[in-house]
Amino acid sequence: MWFVLALLSAIFAALTSILAKVGIEGVNSNLAT
Repeated sequence: MWFVLALLSAIFAALTSILAKVGIEGVNSNLAT
């Protein structure tokens, strides 16, 4: 069962970093406009 948790944490970490990058870029674009 540990491999399922490890896989989920890896996916969650990847999604978090992607969403954070997109979110930051979106905020910067809104502020720049």
